[in-house]
Amino acid sequence: MINVGHYHTLPVTRVTEAGYMLDAGELGEVLLPMRHATGKLRVGHPVDVFLYLNADDLPVATTQKPKACIGEFAYLKAVSTTRVGAFLDWGLEKDVLVPFAQQHRPMEEGRSYLVYLCLNKVDGRIVATSKIEKVLKDDTPHHFKKGQPVDLIIANSTDLGFKAIINHGHWGVLYESDVHQRLSFGQSIQGYIKHVRPDGKIDLTLQAGQETRDKNMETIISFLREHHGFAALHDKSDPQLIVKSLSMSKGAFKKAIGNLYRQRIISIEDDGIRLLQEPAPAAAMETESVWARAVKAKSQVQPKTEVEVEPEPLFRKSPEQEARIVLLSREPVELYKILKFEGLTGSGGDARKLVADGHVLLNGKVETQKRKKVVSGDVIEFNGETLLMQLENNNGQ
Repeated sequence: MINVGHYHTLPVTRVTEAGYMLDAGELGEVLLPMRHATGKLRVGHPVDVFLYLNADDLPVATTQKPKACIGEFAYLKAVSTTRVGAFLDWGLEKDVLVPFAQQHRPMEEGRSYLVYLCLNKVDGRIVATSKIEKVLKDDTPHHFKKGQPVDLIIANSTDLGFKAIINHGHWGVLYESDVHQRLSFGQSIQGYIKHVRPDGKIDLTLQAGQETRDKNMETIISFLREHHGFAALHDKSDPQLIVKSLSMSKGAFKKAIGNLYRQRIISIEDDGIRLLQEPAPAAAMETESVWARAVKAKSQVQPKTEVEVEPEPLFRKSPEQEARIVLLSREPVELYKILKFEGLTGSGGDARKLVADGHVLLNGKVETQKRKKVVSGDVIEFNGETLLMQLENNNGQ
């Protein structure tokens, strides 16, 4: 079906002094002005155009590209305000109107706003609204999957990080601990689905999983080489110190050193991490991941013995999925404290808010009691992390 507010490929039906008439199906013939035609067109020639209504409310075609189509969001600048509303520059000769009733707050000329393009129900014209919260709902059904690449528009900041619009149709959250670059309101950026919660809400990340892990491990190895093979960073380090030193979150750091440890590239000591071997030379490192290269280099220098004892893994299998063991010196422990001390949040206040807002699962169910007592055997899930509680034995091991 051919509608205004969208791109279509339409054939030329005839040529006039004003331009080319195109067959727009049920809309009839529409004019493509001569000034918008790219080269000389013949009857029957297909043309890619965008359809909208001109000042006389008639469908017209253009080869100009608007900054958004119907059903999409865009960050647009107000070029004028009138008695009927504000007009925004959306890339076409005719500006798009935001009626007063569709303004979240009164718009000012020269300022930019995040808006949604839609059709006015009264006259069918293309208009915009800045009342984003009325367009998007947190409970909108979706079929996103973990690791899926998506287009994001940064909508606003919150106590947890940033709310972003996913593929022009859903809300998602970028946690502050996962963002290591400057983001601005209205910015368009590619991201990835990090985690889909049981209630359907979506956590986001700005980097792909395996690509990010490769990059993080490369960063850690480079840092160790620059600091004589040792770094005073470990799983109890201040998250801000890790960000300052490595430009990655504490959670990402712990995952990266877990992979490096399992591959015997580093050792984890009480006061930090130590490089056990040098990665392969740069000339031989073009196509392999960082730990695969290092393991190959190690196997060439240090042949395996007949009996080789595998190191104790940092990550172990829980009954349901891969989980990280958290040793408790005592029990019970309040839920929010575990999030804080395991580096999953920046502060205790953040941890309490995350629990209260329903972002944390305890034993497979949403838990909103921030001081909920947690004991050995309990499983906590948050932001793609799974933690299995285990009580230390009498020897503290």
